[in-house]
Amino acid sequence: MKITIVGGGSSAHTLIPMLSHCGHEVSLLTQRPNSWGSTVTMQVRDVDNVTVQSLTGRLARAAADPAAVIPEADIIVLCLPVHQYRNMLHQIAPHVSRRKKQWIGCIYGQAGVNWMIREIIRKFRLEMTGYFAFGLLPWICRIEAYGHCGINYGPKTTNVAAVYPRSDFAWLNECFFQDICFRYFGRGAVRQAENFLSLTLSADNQIIHPARCYGLFRRYGDHWNSEEAIPYFYRDFDEESADILQRLDDEYSLVRNRIIARFPGSDFQYMLNYLELEKLSYHSCNTDIRQSFVESKTLHHIKPPVVFEKNRWTLDKNHRFFRDDINYGLCIAKWFADQLDIPTPMIDIILQWAKTIRSESYSLEKGLAIPEADRNGFSYGIPPVYGLESIDQVIAEEQ
Repeated sequence: MKITIVGGGSSAHTLIPMLSHCGHEVSLLTQRPNSWGSTVTMQVRDVDNVTVQSLTGRLARAAADPAAVIPEADIIVLCLPVHQYRNMLHQIAPHVSRRKKQWIGCIYGQAGVNWMIREIIRKFRLEMTGYFAFGLLPWICRIEAYGHCGINYGPKTTNVAAVYPRSDFAWLNECFFQDICFRYFGRGAVRQAENFLSLTLSADNQIIHPARCYGLFRRYGDHWNSEEAIPYFYRDFDEESADILQRLDDEYSLVRNRIIARFPGSDFQYMLNYLELEKLSYHSCNTDIRQSFVESKTLHHIKPPVVFEKNRWTLDKNHRFFRDDINYGLCIAKWFADQLDIPTPMIDIILQWAKTIRSESYSLEKGLAIPEADRNGFSYGIPPVYGLESIDQVIAEEQ
């Protein structure tokens, strides 16, 4: 098949060799087409960061113009920060085919991706378009040399994906899903989630990153005077950060459990809390949140996202840990909680903190409120920006 990857992030550096290895023709839409070589190599590394095998694949073309790589694609895969999904979908939508079936999706889909794609389907009359989303990235990956080489630290044991229409899952799994993990690693088979909401409300990055960033702020204030003083993001995960994460997950669970009880006819078996999701993804036996980070060798060397300004190091407030995981993560959970009259004191604390340090426009005085002017932008991912004003409408959107 012809597959177009949109965005040149870490996952693109793994997808290109994987898909090319399986015989697909892979193209890339990127702002930096001249930075990409005609071949891309994936180095598979062990927990000691030693390369144990490698795979090289061919990139058929890289282009900055959607017209060059979107119309003829069979599958279009977003490999971007989550907060860029919606804007990019509107950029590529005029070039999506109306003559044949195309699939649009992502391999990280915890942000209401189905709402975004259905929005462009309606706006641009893309009735033949199907869509999909993985709950989590199928592997841990990094960039070694942009446009030329990526690092892969191995796959998850099990992946979960939602597909619309649901009946097409088996075909898409055979023709595409297995090619991005299972056929190479022999692990990472994909299970079908019956709805996208299960992916959106299964908490992972949306609670990990805000919890740790706020925990760092609580412990160290808003800066470090030297780079050496900056703690590791995961290796130094402290008890306060773990407690914040647990409190966030507990509030998500209140939302999840209320939705499960309210809609007994829907299948939410893959709407999971943090440790349940880790157990499914890695067959992990962890029962301690902090331990799961401190003992992870693949996350061992990661530092917090920081910038150097005014002769000191500060958290990068424009990083995806804020723009993805708060604006397209915690804000979504907060909206659902408001609809269900569930108090969320820990989510509120972090949203208020983010509002202060990032000058966010939302209000928390009577539940989460987004100014009308921002509903037409791409800053936030709550259902009302897509015209979904109730949970009943959200569930109906899955049908």
